[in-house]
Amino acid sequence: MPTEINRRHFLTMLSSLSAGTAVAGSTLWSPILKGEKLKIALVGTGIRGITFWGRRLVEKYSDILEFVGLCDINPGRLEFALKEMQVSCPTYANFEKMVQERKPDLVIVTTKDSNHHEFIIKGLDMGCDVLTEKPMTTDEFKCQEIIDAERRSNKNLIVGFNYRWSPYMTKIKELLMEEKIGKVTSVDFNWYLNTYHGASYFRRWHGLRQAGGTLWVHKATHHFDLLNWWLDSDPEEVFAYGDLEHYGSNGPFRGNNCRDCEHTDKCAFHWDITKNEFLTNLYTKNEHHDGYIRDNCLFREEINIYDKMSAQIKYANNVFVNYSLTTYSPFEGWRIAFNGTDGRLEAWQDIPYVEEQDVSQAELHAQEMNQKAGDIYYKPLITHNLWSDYERIMVGNERGGHGGGDKRLHDKIFVHPEKEDPYERAAGVRDGAMSVLIGVAARNSIESGRPVRIAELTDLQPRAKRI
Repeated sequence: MPTEINRRHFLTMLSSLSAGTAVAGSTLWSPILKGEKLKIALVGTGIRGITFWGRRLVEKYSDILEFVGLCDINPGRLEFALKEMQVSCPTYANFEKMVQERKPDLVIVTTKDSNHHEFIIKGLDMGCDVLTEKPMTTDEFKCQEIIDAERRSNKNLIVGFNYRWSPYMTKIKELLMEEKIGKVTSVDFNWYLNTYHGASYFRRWHGLRQAGGTLWVHKATHHFDLLNWWLDSDPEEVFAYGDLEHYGSNGPFRGNNCRDCEHTDKCAFHWDITKNEFLTNLYTKNEHHDGYIRDNCLFREEINIYDKMSAQIKYANNVFVNYSLTTYSPFEGWRIAFNGTDGRLEAWQDIPYVEEQDVSQAELHAQEMNQKAGDIYYKPLITHNLWSDYERIMVGNERGGHGGGDKRLHDKIFVHPEKEDPYERAAGVRDGAMSVLIGVAARNSIESGRPVRIAELTDLQPRAKRI
């Protein structure tokens, strides 16, 4: 870990990170400020906040950063976060008070999606740079407010899109940049959530549109950001279908939660949270503070999001995309195919009858979220040019940390912000907005029965070339 990267240097680099560019070499190594560290405040002490943006930063980068404050409305989770992250900073229920007293350089936002905008805007307006988990926000109005806040604050917002940093995803980008299949003309993209991972969204607050914006926003923002980045263009128009036909009120029975449900012997989705010590300590033991139930019934009547989704997206560079998201697949994985003027590129992950897989469906998501270094394994990409045989390209990949993307994202932000990235993987406010706006447009299209133009939603105008 290079100790010469200090707080002042980090702040110099933030503007380049949000724009996805590098800074000229003459600015890279400012005088060392011995003893100073980047001061970080975290708001939202759920699982993603205290593990990926909390404990991992402490474990890997404690020589260059320190947590000066944690904020949450749940005092029990705050106490657990201090122990889990192994920090001793003050805790707060009031965000403004934390920022005023602790004066952080960087605010990390990992709250419920519908509240992201509140803390992003306050952080920027109070003079902090901000890093937010995806999605940036949940609707077009909050999106515009965030755009306006960054403009007036002279501060920067970074969006934590980790999938871009996976070696497998990066290889796809490299091949497209090289025009391996010529100019891309259309894309077919299908994402499958299995009955372990997919169902979990319907147990949690994500099952409520008012909290997570539907999976068009919460989950698919990952996929739409990849598309925007791979195609190097902005979305222009979206037409979509969606429905709720498996979870929610469609279920044959329902209970209060999985722990005390009388239907456990009949429900294939029964899940015992008490067998998971971490989740029990973080959520179950603290639900009396704010009423949040982590193992809610996924057949409860209040669920109001879609569980099957399909969209057609037209890009400003005239690429057409067909996208679908399934939330109750027998397996977890995805497929994508890029059609180009000179051929076709195909990629996939975790399709059990296509590749040898030694991980059970129940373990897949847990392994993906695990931040410990995993073994390298190789998986193929297929390119098939016109009038030629297909080519199989083997790519080194990692099981943990979102395919190795998590640690690479962290290193870019905290260790090598000055390093030029030919793939332009760093993401700022425009990237965050464009990924969210596809999901918002899809939602609006379903409700209106018409195509929705991205330019209708905020003052951002789609560009044929993204940057």
